[in-house]
Amino acid sequence: MNNISMAELMAALPHVLAAPKDDAPIHDLCLRPSYGTRNFPASITMTRDGGILGDRWAVAPWLRLADGRPDPRIQVSILPIRVMDLVWRDRENTPHPGDPIVADLDCGLQNLPVGSLIAAGSAVLRVTDVFNDACVKWMLRYGQDAKDWVTAPGHPALRLRGILCAVHTDGVVTRTDRLRVLSRRPTAP
Repeated sequence: MNNISMAELMAALPHVLAAPKDDAPIHDLCLRPSYGTRNFPASITMTRDGGILGDRWAVAPWLRLADGRPDPRIQVSILPIRVMDLVWRDRENTPHPGDPIVADLDCGLQNLPVGSLIAAGSAVLRVTDVFNDACVKWMLRYGQDAKDWVTAPGHPALRLRGILCAVHTDGVVTRTDRLRVLSRRPTAP
């Protein structure tokens, strides 16, 4: 494998941090109907109760509430395109990261504090407090340095692996939509 090195990642950090803070173009939409499966539709439908329709969140989430239901705080993940383009080098033999939305957006805590609202097409997403720390699958696909970069001292607040959101208002997002920040103040679930 030709995984990216920490030196390359650190050198690219200014470019990653220069992403738009608002009005971000969407580059990919992805559905994960089951493990290892990726579909790239022109649009995805999101609901508060069901998350992304057709995605495995409702039946196989990686985080559950105490009563066993899927945790709504992880319904939708948004990955910065600048990070994906850095780490995903072997696009023929390595799966797409699987994030439902890949956009050119600054996902840092300073830009999008917990509770911020983001319009995604006719849907509205609420940024949650769950930190996307780059799971073991991220490390296996893109290398140890790609994982360590996300959690390096000072980096968690940058949210380099992207943000996790709950659906605040049902709606549909398309690849031609842009992500627009509606509020950067904490909002109730």
